[in-house]
Parts: sequence; C-alpha cells; structure tokens
Amino acid sequence: MRRFIVIAVAGIGLAGCSSFSPDAFKPAPPKVTVELDSVPPGAEARTSQGQSCKTPCSLEVPAAESFSVSYTLANYQPLTVPVQVTHQPGDLTSPATTTADPNPVVEELQPATPPKPVRKKPRKRRAPKAAAPAPAAGSPAAASLFPEPAEVPAASDR
Repeated sequence: MRRFIVIAVAGIGLAGCSSFSPDAFKPAPPKVTVELDSVPPGAEARTSQGQSCKTPCSLEVPAAESFSVSYTLANYQPLTVPVQVTHQPGDLTSPATTTADPNPVVEELQPATPPKPVRKKPRKRRAPKAAAPAPAAGSPAAASLFPEPAEVPAASDR
C-alpha cells in the first residue's frame, strides 16, 4: 500500500512539472493607455494590434512595440497614424515609465469627394425635315398663315 501512495504522489508531482515553463516567471509586458479621438467623432479607431473602439475612447494596449491607429468613418477618407512607444528605465529614485507619442491621438478626417458625374455624349441633331414649298409671292396664301376655306378638302373627300 505504501508503494502505491508513493507512486501516486510521485506521478502527481511529475505531472505538475510538465506544465512548468520558464515563461511563467516573466512579468507581463507593461500596458499603456492611449486616448483616441477624431473630428468628427464616431469614427472606428482600430490599432494594428487588433483592438478597436468608436471615438472618443481609450484603449489599453501592450507597450511591447510601436503600433498604428487606423480611423474609418462612412463618407470620409480613411486615415492611419503611427504611434511610437518609448520605455524609460527606472532607477533608485523613479520607477520605469512607458509612454505613447502622440497621446491623445486626435485626427481630423477629410470628407470623401463624391464621384464626378458622368456626362452623356450630346446627341447629334437630325437635319430638319424639308418644308413644303412656299406659295408664290403674289398669291393670297402667301399673305396668310392659314389656308383659305375653299382649299380645305371636305370630309367626304378624305
């Protein structure tokens, strides 16, 4: 029975060691809070690290490396801004600091220009139809724009 208990305890102890990794003792990378805003407000701000929010907002991002922020809003041109992360080591009198530059990240989005209207090609004008020959200068029809009643055909002639 003692052997069984010793083997069980040794097995549990070794099983615990299998999940051990040296990374367990590394501290989590520091995070920096970045304020994001846009003109006009309401744009979607997305970092190159994957976080996103609607402006105005703030995001806590890992400060391991520099990143960029992309702004998008309907009817406005998209905009991308690089953000530099700086680490200043601490000493005996001050702690280590991590900052983002710029912070806050405020950008003005430009309106998208509407597409230019497509102009239709002008239609070619057709030549006017040939007009009826003008009456002779001395005739009574030449003086009047309306025909004489005698010249109008009767309904039975039609």
